Amino acid sequence: MQQPTPPAAADDRRPQGGPPPRLAPGLGPPGTGVPGAGEQVVPPRPAARLDGYGPRFPGSTSSASAPTGPDSRPPSSPGPGRSSLRWAAQNRRPGLGSGCGAVSPPSAQGRTPAPPGYSSSPPPRGATIPGLRWSAELPPAHTAMICVALPGLAISTDGGQLTGRGLEGFYRAGRRVLARCEIRVAGREPLAVQARMASADRARFVGTLRTSPQAGPDPDVIVERNRFADGTERITLHSAAPRPLRLPVEITLGTDLADLGAIASGNAGPELSASVHGSGLRWACATGNASVTAEPPPSDALASTGLLRWELDLPPGGSRTVELRVRPDGAGPLRAAGRAATSPLAAACAEGDDPRAPALLRTSIEDLQALLLRDSANPADTHLAAGAPWRCGLAPADALVAARMALPLGTGLAAGTLRILARTQLTGPGPQSGMIPGPRRDAGPHLPPQCTGTEATLLFPALLAEARRWGLPDQETEELLPAAERCLAWLRTTVGDGTYLRDPNPGGPVRCETQAHAHRAALLGADLLDSCGRAGGASLREWAQALRTVFARDFWAEDRGGGRPAAARAPDGSLVPHLGAAAVHLLDTGLLGGGELAPGLLDKVRTEKLARLLGGPVMDSGWGLRGLGAKEPGFNPFGHRAGAVRIQETALAVAGLAAAGYEKEATSLLRGALAAAETFAHRLPEMYAGEQRMEGSAPLPHPAACRPAATAAAAGVLLLTTLAGIRPDAPAGTVTLRPVRGAPLGEIGFTGLRVAGAPFSVRVSRLGLAMVEEAADGLQLGV
Repeated sequence: MQQPTPPAAADDRRPQGGPPPRLAPGLGPPGTGVPGAGEQVVPPRPAARLDGYGPRFPGSTSSASAPTGPDSRPPSSPGPGRSSLRWAAQNRRPGLGSGCGAVSPPSAQGRTPAPPGYSSSPPPRGATIPGLRWSAELPPAHTAMICVALPGLAISTDGGQLTGRGLEGFYRAGRRVLARCEIRVAGREPLAVQARMASADRARFVGTLRTSPQAGPDPDVIVERNRFADGTERITLHSAAPRPLRLPVEITLGTDLADLGAIASGNAGPELSASVHGSGLRWACATGNASVTAEPPPSDALASTGLLRWELDLPPGGSRTVELRVRPDGAGPLRAAGRAATSPLAAACAEGDDPRAPALLRTSIEDLQALLLRDSANPADTHLAAGAPWRCGLAPADALVAARMALPLGTGLAAGTLRILARTQLTGPGPQSGMIPGPRRDAGPHLPPQCTGTEATLLFPALLAEARRWGLPDQETEELLPAAERCLAWLRTTVGDGTYLRDPNPGGPVRCETQAHAHRAALLGADLLDSCGRAGGASLREWAQALRTVFARDFWAEDRGGGRPAAARAPDGSLVPHLGAAAVHLLDTGLLGGGELAPGLLDKVRTEKLARLLGGPVMDSGWGLRGLGAKEPGFNPFGHRAGAVRIQETALAVAGLAAAGYEKEATSLLRGALAAAETFAHRLPEMYAGEQRMEGSAPLPHPAACRPAATAAAAGVLLLTTLAGIRPDAPAGTVTLRPVRGAPLGEIGFTGLRVAGAPFSVRVSRLGLAMVEEAADGLQLGV
């Protein structure tokens, strides 16, 4: 890979041009209706100001894909406390593209195209997308209400009005089809009193008005707005006035038809001129078009100001509704993959003593459904987008991680994800044959960026092996087996005569996390090959045994506290001893037959030491597991992999610690994550600040985090199902239960999970005893 171009410096300039000033809504032509007897007429208030388009963000024009959030931010330069491992930024392999395993353009390798406007392969961290100038920071998303039903998005603030500022608007396939939707009733904006997410794809806003100020402080008109990710806005006025009302309602609309990448870089461009189109308005530019239709049709439509106007009659206690539908011209209604009857995710439910558990599972599944995307070439296959709003495309490693954690909801998502990625796999001669390309991502302050293609290639056979245990049909397993064999062949070829799987960069480090992934892939892959009658399992086990031997010798950093696993080994053999959340992958060994877990790289004594470190205050923030220990040099509670809590690693730690028998530490992390989820209305972001939890405090959101995010939503599923300890072996017709004995959430039951292709229900009592309540015919309880 060529040396990445540094991002442009922050540009504090604002566009000098832009749309001409427009009159504020409320100045449209008055209606012509004549009030009836006893009817109260509420006149519009005169406008007192000119309303410009609002603040912009610096940047330049681009048709490039949206940035990929924290994984695409440029790495900071080494500073005080940084380790001496500075080689990787200068040692990019020539000829590699944004996918660190790519050897030719994605189209030449048959990569599955992403939906228009989205990036299926995010840019490497620190790289510059041609034509896109990165601003100093992304528009903040932590306060945004994001409705998701991909490829549709609706992003709002809690005020309810869409003003066109920042990220606000309706999006379809990465393009903002409507930026501004402001309502005024009788010339006034409703007073916002409540905003909440009603579901993953719908937000509800409530505002009030007083049409008779002399009657006291009580509002007598309620304005309810339901905003859907599919491009629908439903506005309902409810009257509590004692007499009939005639209310002039005006909605001002506008858009720039900008793509999300341009908006993120601060270069959305000016608002476009509208034209009257049927029962609404239309906008067009060189890159696209969009229209809004209204039901009922407006009495007036003014293209010059983007204004639609109605005169609505409300009887006492009555209601009237106006519905807006926005979409690109020629596009039909949005058919989100997660809303289809063929969705690969089961609608599981939880119930029990702790009310947070049902809410977290429900919201997690809704978010996973909302992030589903169909493969454009093979619509029967679906995968998860990495997250909204920044990463609405395929990120191979994230998609595999999320599909693995979501296996209790069925194997359909895993199968679709594996088939999609198998079509991207590199083939032909060369050392990268068998690799699944992926972008580089930041690895924290002490290590150079790492290749997610390596992680994805190792996750592929592991996910296939575990999906088979959960009930993936034999025919689908056989179809995917050649791709898994190529991944395992790449592993053995890349290791060569050595023992470690080294960084793809020449002179790069040997990472602890990578060895854990490789060890798990070898053991689960060997089990898969043996079970399917294929050769190669013995050599993989032999290599895994050799890796365990040398890892025990080379990857333990001794200290006064008994030592810790090193994060990496530098090319000169020195250890990078910093303790971070990447160490949890040493506990994540994977599922074999009979409900047994694969052996790990650490022996029992060192596993116990790692468990104590992860459960201690240095790593456990009280809200989840920090990405870097609080006492480590370079710790930053907001740092992506430098101290922030990444919920997927917390979930892996809970599952790994519980499986290893360290329930005290697992319970502490689980309760912290549940407390954090409650403050985020059970929609966990991909990361949040790793500040220490204090009495009366709340976790601090990260302003650039995706929410929802696939790995965070799937982590919610893993966190809860860990309590039941479900370990299926569908080929053998058994399922083993290893519940958390302490029952940290009291009694909890799950219904609608899927094991062996059939509904599966299990209940864990307050005593920590598990009982199967529903299962596939013939499925036996293992021991």
